[in-house]
Amino acid sequence: MSEETKNTAPQPQEPETVPETEPVKETQTAEAPAAEEQDVPQDPKAKKEWFGKKAAKELAAEKARADAAEQAAAQAKDQLLRTAAEYDNFRRRSAKEQDAAFNNGVGFAVNQILTILDTLEMAANAACTDENYKKGVVMTLDKASAALTALKVEEIPAEGQPFDPNLHNAVMQKPAEDGQKSGTVVQVFQKGYKIGDRIIRHATVVVAE
Repeated sequence: MSEETKNTAPQPQEPETVPETEPVKETQTAEAPAAEEQDVPQDPKAKKEWFGKKAAKELAAEKARADAAEQAAAQAKDQLLRTAAEYDNFRRRSAKEQDAAFNNGVGFAVNQILTILDTLEMAANAACTDENYKKGVVMTLDKASAALTALKVEEIPAEGQPFDPNLHNAVMQKPAEDGQKSGTVVQVFQKGYKIGDRIIRHATVVVAE
């Protein structure tokens, strides 16, 4: 091989050297405080005044944050009280509706058997020579009364009470006798019953004139 050929042979290229870049310096978070420190005046009096203003500014910021937190807490407390009040009203309303539904159901059922109780009442008060028979009727009537009491069904007070159109149904009047006041119930033809504020049946009565 000639000398010229040797000189013209491709020479291996050296890898290009990429200039090293200096690592990016992280931004120092303390730049702001450092800048503030640079602003601190050197004069003692001015320096004291500068720190006083800085402290007042920081105190005002802390007070603003405290006021905001207090306001948020007050709003949360108010909302909690409102929610508790709404729940209490809901609970009371639900209980009242349940009581009304129960009373309506019991009232309807009791109203269906009142005629049976009236018959037992008349049988118990009627003259009877068979004591065992009468005793059985009285026992049955007592059990029926106990059942009504368990259901919170009450007999409406009538005889001797002032006439109340909300409780009594007057079918006749008669002159008041000695010791009787006008407008007083003097006789009961048929007992009345109620459960709570609900009237199951008005008492049928006679009223003194």
